[in-house]
Amino acid sequence: MNENLPVAIQVYGLRDLLEETPERFEEVMCSVKEMGYQGVELAGLYGLEPGEVKRILDKVGLTPISAHVPLVDMIETLEQVIRDYKEIGVQYIVVPYLPEEYRPLTDGYEFVLGKMKEIGSTLRENGITLLYHNHDFEFVTMPDGSFGFDDIYTQVPATALQAEPDTCWIKVAGQNPADYVKKYTGRCPIVHLKDFIKKGSPKNLYKLIGIETEEQTEEGGVFEFRPVGFGQQLWEPILTASLEAGAGWVIVEQDEHYDLPSLEAARRSREYLKILGW
Repeated sequence: MNENLPVAIQVYGLRDLLEETPERFEEVMCSVKEMGYQGVELAGLYGLEPGEVKRILDKVGLTPISAHVPLVDMIETLEQVIRDYKEIGVQYIVVPYLPEEYRPLTDGYEFVLGKMKEIGSTLRENGITLLYHNHDFEFVTMPDGSFGFDDIYTQVPATALQAEPDTCWIKVAGQNPADYVKKYTGRCPIVHLKDFIKKGSPKNLYKLIGIETEEQTEEGGVFEFRPVGFGQQLWEPILTASLEAGAGWVIVEQDEHYDLPSLEAARRSREYLKILGW
């Protein structure tokens, strides 16, 4: 592969190193840089001031591309969110997850579509683009026969909302990640690279990302996240699709690591991508 995209990492996957010891932020970011990552996607500031986060990332040489910000924070304190992340210098702010009451086919769905239109427009006025990060629950069938995933981007204009396709959850939903990335050509500036293994019908998949309230499904089966290249995904088509779709970045995300240290998981993902020429 002769051309590629810069590779970043979602800092949420390194939270075990930062939540109790934010003073390690610079040390952890240096490790990320040494592995060959070129940028980061933030998920909280770990008790640090925005200016300190910017100072460290500038010093280390990592681009602060984007930040996952809870929807409730954007609804309730959007001005503060904008101030903080403009100071850091992110280009994108991402809706990371929709609570059950706001998802397609719920009573709160129209409300949240309206809020994303408002938030996206306000962010745009401030030089930031709003993205939406999917899971698998968006792949419910709407009354018109489309998936909820596609309905979100039909209802909210591209000027207010762009896509951050999560390739793991697209695959878990039974869809082809490469095809979905290509479908959103020109509208997915970031693609999430996430690998996994899934066998049978495991219970509450979202427990692995810190969500305890999802309905429990039938017993049996296994679902675990893996470093990129160590799970069930076929990566060459996804990476090619990301290039063809006009993405600007690919971001490695691994929510849980089990017995593997989180930095080692990050290293394995980056080394695998290097093998593919990325």
